[in-house]
Amino acid sequence: MKRRSFLSAASLAPAMGLVTPALAAGNADDGTSSSGDFDIVARFDGPGPSGVAVLPNGRMFVSFPRHADNHPGATLGEVKDGAIVPYPSDALSLPSEKAPEDRLMSVHGITSDTAGRLWVIDDGKLAGHDIPEGAAKILCIDPAQDKVVHKILLEAPVMRRDSHMNDLRVALSVGAKGTVFVTDSSFGTEPALIVADIATGRTKRVLAHHPSTQAVPGFMAIVEGEPRRYIPHHPQMVSGGADGIALLPDESRLYYAPLTSRRLYSISAATLADQTLSDEELGAQIRDEGEKGTADGLCFDRHGRLYTTNYEHDCILRRDPDGAISMAVRDARILSPDGICATADWIYCTLGQWNRLPSFNDGQNRRKPPYLLIRFPVEPPRPLDASPQTVAHMHG
Repeated sequence: MKRRSFLSAASLAPAMGLVTPALAAGNADDGTSSSGDFDIVARFDGPGPSGVAVLPNGRMFVSFPRHADNHPGATLGEVKDGAIVPYPSDALSLPSEKAPEDRLMSVHGITSDTAGRLWVIDDGKLAGHDIPEGAAKILCIDPAQDKVVHKILLEAPVMRRDSHMNDLRVALSVGAKGTVFVTDSSFGTEPALIVADIATGRTKRVLAHHPSTQAVPGFMAIVEGEPRRYIPHHPQMVSGGADGIALLPDESRLYYAPLTSRRLYSISAATLADQTLSDEELGAQIRDEGEKGTADGLCFDRHGRLYTTNYEHDCILRRDPDGAISMAVRDARILSPDGICATADWIYCTLGQWNRLPSFNDGQNRRKPPYLLIRFPVEPPRPLDASPQTVAHMHG
C-alpha cells in the first residue's frame, strides 16, 4: 500500500507544479554527447553524397547516386579548388542521351586499388525508372589519364531486375590481373555478392541465399530516436542485404555485412574469387565475425583495424584485429554515415542523411543540406599533460 501510494503521489507531481529539470545533474545519458575529433572537409548542397575515395596524392572523389533522386548534376565528381568537377568528364558524369553502357548513370560505391586507380560501381538506377540493359557496370578510371581503362557490364543472370549494386573492393593480388568484389544489397529481397575477374571480364553471382548476405527478418533499429522496422517492400529505413564491404590491407580476406543486420562476416578473398566453387563450398568457408552494430560502409586502415559506420548511434566504430570495438567518433551531425575510406593518416566518411528520404518518412523529405564529408585521424592525437611527473619524464 505504501509503495502504491508513493507512485500515485509521484505521478501527480507535474500536475501539482512540482516539476524538476528533466536533465538534472547525473541523470542524463552520458552516451549521447560528442566523442572524438573530426574535421569537416566539405559541405554539399544539392545532391547527397555517398561514396568517397582519396588517392595517395590527395585527389578526392565523391559519388552522387541518382537512384533516390534523379538529379541533373554530376554522379561522380572530383572535389577540386572548392568545387565539384564532373569526373572523368562532363560527357560521362552528367546526364545525356548516350546509351546507358556509354555513360555513368548512378554511381554509388567507389574505391581505389593498390595501383592508385579509381574503381566505381554504377548501380544504373534512375529514380522512378527500371534499370536499363547495360546501365549497371564496374569501371576503372586511371587518374593519370583521367580515362576509363576497364569496363565490366553487369548483365543477367548476375544482374537482377531489383539489383542494387552498392559497393565494391578490388584485390589486384587475387587473379591474373585482379578481382573485383561487389555487394548487391537489392532494391527488393534478392541480395548477393558479385565476383568479377578483371583479366577476362567474367562475372558470377554468389551466396544469393546464404544468411551472410541476407537482411534479418524482424530487424528493428532506433534511428534519430524513432523505432524503425524492416518491412520488405515497405521500408521505414535504409535496408537491404549485403552492403558494406572491406578488404584487409594484404588483400587476404574480405569482410562484408548486410545493411539490415548487426553481424559481420568474412571469407578468404582467393576462395571467393574462385568461380568454380559452388555456393555450398563457399558457404562452408564463411566466418561469422560476431556483432558490429548497424553499419553501412566499412573500411580498413593500414593497421588492419576495421571502421564501421553506425546509423543508429550517429557514430563510427573501430574494430581491432582481436575483435575489440571502440568508439572512433560520435556526433549528432554524423547522420547516416555511408561511404568510408582510409588513407595512411585519415579516415574519410560521407554523411548523406539517407534515413531522412521521403520514401522512409511517409513522403516527407526530412533531409537538410548541407551534407557533410568528414575526416578523423587514424592515430588520434594524445592529450598534452603539464603535470610535474610528465614534464620530468619528457626532460629526463
